[in-house]
Amino acid sequence: MRRHATPLFAGLLVAFSMPPWGWWPLALVGLALYAGAARARRDDSPFATAFVFALGWFVPALAWMWWLTAPGYLVTCALFAGLHGGAAWAASRSAPRDPSRHALALVAWHGLAETLRLAWPFGGVPLATLGISQAASPLARLAPLGGVVLIAAATMWIGFSPRRRLPVVAVALTCLVAPILDGVSTGSGTVTVTAIQGGGEQGTHAIDTDPREAFDRHLALTRSLMPGGRAMVVWPENVVNISGKGLFIDSPEHDELVAEARRLGVPLVVGVTEDAGEAFTNAQIVIDSDGTITDRYDKVRRVPFGEYVPLRGVLASMGAPVDMVPRDAVAGRGRARLDVPVDGDTVRVAVVISWEVFFGGRVNEGVADGAAFIINPTNGSSYTGTILQSQQVASSRLRAREQGRWLVQVSPTGFSAFVSPGGEVHDRTGVSEAAVIERAIPPATGRTPYSRTGDAPGVVGLALLALLARRRSTREFSTDPK
Repeated sequence: MRRHATPLFAGLLVAFSMPPWGWWPLALVGLALYAGAARARRDDSPFATAFVFALGWFVPALAWMWWLTAPGYLVTCALFAGLHGGAAWAASRSAPRDPSRHALALVAWHGLAETLRLAWPFGGVPLATLGISQAASPLARLAPLGGVVLIAAATMWIGFSPRRRLPVVAVALTCLVAPILDGVSTGSGTVTVTAIQGGGEQGTHAIDTDPREAFDRHLALTRSLMPGGRAMVVWPENVVNISGKGLFIDSPEHDELVAEARRLGVPLVVGVTEDAGEAFTNAQIVIDSDGTITDRYDKVRRVPFGEYVPLRGVLASMGAPVDMVPRDAVAGRGRARLDVPVDGDTVRVAVVISWEVFFGGRVNEGVADGAAFIINPTNGSSYTGTILQSQQVASSRLRAREQGRWLVQVSPTGFSAFVSPGGEVHDRTGVSEAAVIERAIPPATGRTPYSRTGDAPGVVGLALLALLARRRSTREFSTDPK
């Protein structure tokens, strides 16, 4: 037990570098402690050392899952820890005797483990990532160049290296150069966006509540607005919940929202769930000031075990509570964008609904199509505490930096905020607070290097680094007379 105390403590330090604690330097300290233990035991128990380290990291950082699904929480923590255990085993097999090369092998394999979580399982579960831990750190300046893959690799390089002068200097210089290579510009005009957070209790589930209550809270705040002075009003995800009652266009909620769009003289961008046969859709819909529906985006990346249940039949036969999600959501197929009519013109925005903000590629899709800024309508009311919500704000900060654009995050129970292209958070609401926040946003044009290349260069770089470490290791051991 004593031999695992250091890697466990190291993992706890990484955990507390995450929001809501947010002490980002602890990640570097934790990585350094783990690397020391890994070097000392690379021929002994690399998998176990990394597994314990990762448990210390994920058990606190994913604690919000316990109240949602305790079995799922335990499985997720074990799965993520196993990925990093496998990464440590691979690094120990490929690492030469030189500690600096061993550190690069650790960067390569643990970086690939973190990258794998962007795409697997269930299309990706990028929660409590190293990138999120650095959203408030100077390393976040790397986001426009290489996104979270580059941020994670740089964090590991500094933390794992036994001689840190080179990685610190190299990363610092890259951070200084990043703004010069941004490639994004803003015009002289602005678009004033109003975001509505209706407030209410957290830790609730749709099957146990009356969806009309959330709608009424948001409608009351919208009715308190005076006409004029804004370009659009944005509501959170699925506050208009028609699921099980037919289609939105046939509902009383549709008529009430049309009346508000006409009264305010601006479009409403509202989150709607409605029936789709035996399933349901989760969409963001644009209602123009004349009452017509002009555009719609259906959520593409659904939340596993939140909006659909993988292996539903198998899990049901095992007694799992699959009835908590009685129907699956239908995955959308459209591009991540909305065209919003503003003053006789059209403003294109990138839109990612809730969970999708954890995936840089979803945001990038809308920006590649010419979006001027980003909106992230979300709904965190099902979660207890603020761990996940705080990590979502951190993800919004990373997405804004990656794309060089303002981002509007709006939630029914918190957190709602405006995030600048530099990752600064403005007008952040409190949990369960009823609030209206408003800001004039300068539309952006152009694309960052990350927007043009995505995660591919970072993934290829990590893979090449892993192969290089392997080849050098093989050569070194084959010529060793011992």
